[in-house]
Amino acid sequence: MILIYSHKVTPRVRYIFKHIVTRTLLIPVSFTSKVEEFVAHNGPKISYTKTPLGNEFFIKSNDLLFEQGVNDLEIIINKWDSVPCFFATNVKSSIPFDIFAASFYLITRYEEYLPHVKDIHGRFTAEQSLAFKKGFLEKPVVDIWAFKFLKVLKEKFPDYEYPKRKFNFISTVDIDNAFAYKNKSFVRSVGGFLNDIFTFRILNVINRLAVNLNLKADPYNTFDTILALKKKYSVNTIFFFLVGDYTTFDTNVSVSKSKYRLLIKEMVDYARVGLHPSYFSMQNSALIKKEKERLENITNTPLKSSRQHYLRFSLPETYQLLIDLEIEEDYSMGYASNVGFRAGTCTPFYFYDLDFEIQTPLKVFPFALMDTTLNDYMKLTPKQSLGKIRDLKNEVKAVNGTFITLFHNETLSDYLRWKGWKRLYESMLKIATS
Repeated sequence: MILIYSHKVTPRVRYIFKHIVTRTLLIPVSFTSKVEEFVAHNGPKISYTKTPLGNEFFIKSNDLLFEQGVNDLEIIINKWDSVPCFFATNVKSSIPFDIFAASFYLITRYEEYLPHVKDIHGRFTAEQSLAFKKGFLEKPVVDIWAFKFLKVLKEKFPDYEYPKRKFNFISTVDIDNAFAYKNKSFVRSVGGFLNDIFTFRILNVINRLAVNLNLKADPYNTFDTILALKKKYSVNTIFFFLVGDYTTFDTNVSVSKSKYRLLIKEMVDYARVGLHPSYFSMQNSALIKKEKERLENITNTPLKSSRQHYLRFSLPETYQLLIDLEIEEDYSMGYASNVGFRAGTCTPFYFYDLDFEIQTPLKVFPFALMDTTLNDYMKLTPKQSLGKIRDLKNEVKAVNGTFITLFHNETLSDYLRWKGWKRLYESMLKIATS
């Protein structure tokens, strides 16, 4: 147990110390604001305040963890060895910046509460983030800082036993379109067929006919392949199913189709299944509730995991809705346009609500990359994508974090714009599990 002294133990102080020291470094902590209790403590201890009490392990505190609400902060980037950092401290401090305030700023997504311009889908964009602007989006800096901090801690308290965490990999798969041509309503099938003819997509016309006449398998039905690879590489896999009503942005097969319901039931037997709340659910509690109940009626199990369709979420509103609906895990934390670490970390963390100044029960699982980001936004080939995946995996492996990837069932179809991506998915699993 490490004792933490601070002149005031706020909810923010408790939250971020527990995240860095306990969840990331696996070291239990306790807190005190009594100087005499701190001085009398014989084990390892850290003071987090304005001036050191003696020659203890001291971190000079920034004001951020003692404030409430959100303020526009001036952030100046410095370097700790070669790692970018901010909220620099003076020479008396055991490390050159306030690691706890800086980590809190990134993990709570503090900047997303400040006024910003949203993209066409109502999202906070990577380009507006501090990490993107300062060039550290592809580094899990919070974890890197934590392990550099641990090194300094070990020098100060060499006799303490330090546990070691293990690298972890989770493959997540979003089901936006379970089938390309099968199990669509008559109106949608005819509409799609006519659209392909009028836009001269002859290959689509041929494939659509072949699939509907049962001469060919539906290209997006890649579930057996995903399950076979899951088994081959012993991968923790989660499927997120979109079960919302049809809209311009929600084009999945209707849940009234028995084939789709059977598919979902089958996946429950082999992997974890979560909810993929539809496009317009971002601030609509009734809609998420309806879709959650709809999926639970199919799976016959309570749903605990969720990822927003189009990664459309707004802080803190969307997360507050999920908490009210007893969703325990969210996997939306990442950007559509860029790979990397939106919250600066590759360690799952509990959402801290800056509106109410409390740690909530919602655990956020940040992902590092998405297939459509690599293909559509970054315009990378499968081969170039593999290099990027390897780099991100190595960043996570270096801090024994949790490497989470986001693919879609259609990516493994090797169909149209996804030619060559099936092989990439298997290569990624190979890299991630080796």
